[in-house]
Amino acid sequence: MPTRTATPNDLPAVAEIYAHYVLTSVATFELEPPDDAEWRRRFEAIVGAGLPFLVTERDGVVAGYAYCAPWKTRPAYAGTVEDSVYVSPSAVGRGCGTELMRELLDACRAAGLHEVIAVIADTGDPASIELHRRFGFTDAGRLVRVGVKHGRRVDTLLLQRSLA
Repeated sequence: MPTRTATPNDLPAVAEIYAHYVLTSVATFELEPPDDAEWRRRFEAIVGAGLPFLVTERDGVVAGYAYCAPWKTRPAYAGTVEDSVYVSPSAVGRGCGTELMRELLDACRAAGLHEVIAVIADTGDPASIELHRRFGFTDAGRLVRVGVKHGRRVDTLLLQRSLA
């Protein structure tokens, strides 16, 4: 499965995948899909910080992406990141999430990171939680009713994976 480092040319496909989740789900708490300029800013910030931003392809088309961003901006949190993994609806069930998570964790280790935090909206769909648990993430907490989207209050689950 071709998983590789993302390039700026991948951003339109990344934006399309993410827009689906922004508009149709509570998996992300963003209310409006980011525009092209915002995706470029995010990409440059992540890559500029030496953090991984990956895509995976199926049949020559970007089918999913994953990246890590700093968990917090304070210097004491250096080495701790938050992961994001999104798969195109047309590619769900084709191993994209598993491949992205495996490669993302390898890239985090190579970057010298120590802790990866997952903040997962409790949507009732266990796919993201199960993906993270398969890769050794453990429960670190629950934030109750912290998000409101599509008229629904949503909890978030915190999971954590040590790389050291």
